[in-house]
Amino acid sequence: MPTFRYRAQDAQGQTVIGTLEAESSRDAADRLSADNAVPLEIVKARGGEGADGAALRNRLLSRKVPLEALILFSRQMATLLRAGVPLLRALAGQVESVPNPRLGEVLQGVRETVEAGRTLADGLEQYPDVFPELFVHMVRVGEASGELAEAFERLAGYLEHEKDTRDRAKQALRYPAMVVVAIAVAMVILNVVVIPKFVGLFADLDTELPLPTRLLIGFSDFTRSQGWLVALLAIAGLLAFRRYIATEGGRRRWDRWKLRLPVVGDILYKLAMARFTRTFATTAASGVPVVEGLTVAGRAVGNRYVEEHVASMRAGVERGDSLHRAARREELFPLTVLQMIEVGEEAGAVDEMMDRVADYHEREADLRIDTLSSLIEPVLIAVIGAMVLVLALGVFLPMWDMARAV
Repeated sequence: MPTFRYRAQDAQGQTVIGTLEAESSRDAADRLSADNAVPLEIVKARGGEGADGAALRNRLLSRKVPLEALILFSRQMATLLRAGVPLLRALAGQVESVPNPRLGEVLQGVRETVEAGRTLADGLEQYPDVFPELFVHMVRVGEASGELAEAFERLAGYLEHEKDTRDRAKQALRYPAMVVVAIAVAMVILNVVVIPKFVGLFADLDTELPLPTRLLIGFSDFTRSQGWLVALLAIAGLLAFRRYIATEGGRRRWDRWKLRLPVVGDILYKLAMARFTRTFATTAASGVPVVEGLTVAGRAVGNRYVEEHVASMRAGVERGDSLHRAARREELFPLTVLQMIEVGEEAGAVDEMMDRVADYHEREADLRIDTLSSLIEPVLIAVIGAMVLVLALGVFLPMWDMARAV
């Protein structure tokens, strides 16, 4: 009898990990349910891996499936299904051919679920850490409508756009981070290496040192003597901040504040709008009901503040409001989005209009990122120039006093 590795949630809400012997993954899920545990992941063990608890924990919790692997899987599934390859045979081929070992193990579990008589969406739903909610919804709709290949094709396109959006967001935050790191490194080098070399020289002067020199020496002494305390406080502050944003209220305030940052906030806002409209367009084109589509799109944004507005918008649609009226009430979406939603509703082409809105916001974000890149260089030069000026004044003013005294 095969051995299965599992990750489940017990009756107390705790995550438990272990192994069990069962005829199939469905049988393993049934046995876990009988023990009042909710299965989160079930993977067939290979060889003796299932007996090693430490290895099991590392394999189940540490390895992530990159977005590129899901894109490749979706493209290949669309191609195989369009060619008339049966679903089980297509999954079997993917298990052997996917370059990501973690995804291969997950697909093996999905294949066994389908072999047990359940749907492909049911199999994917067992692995929420690999397949996002949108993925499962679109596959379920594709299976119900007989257009599974088209669903995988749309998913591949959506995931490619999602990857581009993530790359843009990283690029938008990368430049400010580089400036901060560059300035911090320069400050440390000046205070720990450069300035102490002049302290002995200045100590021989009988006259009072100029103010810039006294400030430099005082700051250098503080950095060398209390630097460990500053580093400790910085680490403690970072840990406290991460703990704060892990709370519901903290995460919402942080996500809201990010959208209001100068320059960067506008970029993040446009990327959030692009992600929301692209996701909603994909669900609408796949036949997912509007209410479910809004739920999926709101969660896909990755911003709790925007997600709450989308949830309020969804509640308005459930009460009978049109999509346009519910969106206008939230005062979150720009006028262009509202106008195109209204036109899309009137023409019965909301998915097409939302795709256009997403394209527009992605282009706007690219322009803002290019602008940010062009602004970073002069800002960095100005800051470093100011630091060099202060250093030069602090070092050379005492030397000029010495020269005049001689």
